[in-house]
Amino acid sequence: MAGRPLSVVILAAGPGKRFKSQLAKVLIPVAGRPIIRYLVDTARALEPERVIVVVGYQAEKVKAYLGQLPGVEYVLQEKLLGTGHAFKLAVEAMLAQEADKERDILILCGDTPLLRPETLVNLAETHYREGATASVVTVMVSDPVGYGRVLRDEAGSFTRIVEDADVAPAERDIREVNAGIYCFLLADILPFIDRLTMANRQREYYLPDILFYALAAGRKVLTVKAEDSGEVQGVNNRVQLAEAEAWQRRNILRDLMLSGVTVTDPASTYVDWGVIVGQDTVLEPGTVLRGATRIGRGCVIGPWSQLEDAIVGDGCRVWVSVVEKSELAANVSVGPFSHLRPDTRLGEGAKVGNFAEIKNSTVGSGTKIPHHTYVGDADIGAAVNFGAGSVVVNYDGQWKSRTAVADGALVGCNTNLVAPVKVGEGAYTAAGSTITRDVPPGALAVARGRQENLEGWVERRRPGTVSAKRAREAGEAQRTSEVREAPGADAGAESGSHEKG
Repeated sequence: MAGRPLSVVILAAGPGKRFKSQLAKVLIPVAGRPIIRYLVDTARALEPERVIVVVGYQAEKVKAYLGQLPGVEYVLQEKLLGTGHAFKLAVEAMLAQEADKERDILILCGDTPLLRPETLVNLAETHYREGATASVVTVMVSDPVGYGRVLRDEAGSFTRIVEDADVAPAERDIREVNAGIYCFLLADILPFIDRLTMANRQREYYLPDILFYALAAGRKVLTVKAEDSGEVQGVNNRVQLAEAEAWQRRNILRDLMLSGVTVTDPASTYVDWGVIVGQDTVLEPGTVLRGATRIGRGCVIGPWSQLEDAIVGDGCRVWVSVVEKSELAANVSVGPFSHLRPDTRLGEGAKVGNFAEIKNSTVGSGTKIPHHTYVGDADIGAAVNFGAGSVVVNYDGQWKSRTAVADGALVGCNTNLVAPVKVGEGAYTAAGSTITRDVPPGALAVARGRQENLEGWVERRRPGTVSAKRAREAGEAQRTSEVREAPGADAGAESGSHEKG
């Protein structure tokens, strides 16, 4: 970027009282990403010499979240005395390390996460090209409440910015507002920093007053209007947070669609910042993609599915299901109404059907877990089939143990595999079995009690019930049928008829 050396200061010390939250405003996420990370990454995209983040409320949490990002420094504002005070602390820290004052400083407020690097480059280059001492981004909004108003004289020239708490009645309806983005020539504005006062209703040092002092001293002050109000909107309460979420979500989905992804209903599709989706994948209504999710090509996700930190291979289908911190190889099918919990890995062509739950397990290629099955803490081989109602019993009330089912095995319906246990290659378990010992390869494991039928039990033990009545009627009908079918019954009838004749 042409011009003087550039530094960026991000004002991120405030608590964000209007959020009514226990979390610092700059740590509140927009589309799955905290506000402060948007600002830091945007600042770093300009490749400045320094990025200084002024922290205050929950300073250690903010620093811990950002970690050791290259080129990012921190300045602590212990007493939250306003934006002017925060900026002064940043300048003092900067000058303590280097004496070069011939540099531009870009100042960003910690409530504008949707800024694009292109907008900031335009501001810095215009500021330098026009030889300005100070420049500020302004924007036209439909509702100016909460913003500093931009005042102009009769000729339309900028005169000053008045904070929302200090506006006069005649100024309340002014729709041009301060976007909280500035560019200052450090050498020129240094004399004005010490002139800032707290002579206002909020008893704070206002950063925009520097513009007024520079103008009064005959220095050049520029206003640069933002073309898109959504990009520079502040996020200071939950209503504005929802608006910012919607704006960011539209941009994310627009970029996905232009890259070759089909989004059948953008209004009901929610995709976090940073999610990757491959070409020819279809996102159906009700799809929610969060965190570090990566989806391959040619998949169908949804309807009504949520994936978080999931890795999905090409050609997969996930519908009406939840996938958390799990990996799906190519051509896997999940759903409907299934739940993949963390640390699940499905091999190529595996199928997880209706009402199945899997957690902390590996499932081999081509294995089918079709319906009403729980698999936890297990290693399942390739081409295994689980019958309906099968359960891996992984928890004994104190410890969780692992189960292994080898390639080609068949787990019969309503089988309980009580961990730790192994089912060998090609082995079968009979339906209704509770398996507590290892099953050798190719064996059939039968582990169920012998069936006994206690005749007449219902009539004796449940008299007067519908069941007893039906049982009695069935018994009578059975006895009548047996009499009619008894040997000699027809002969007797014929003999009687002959005697009468």
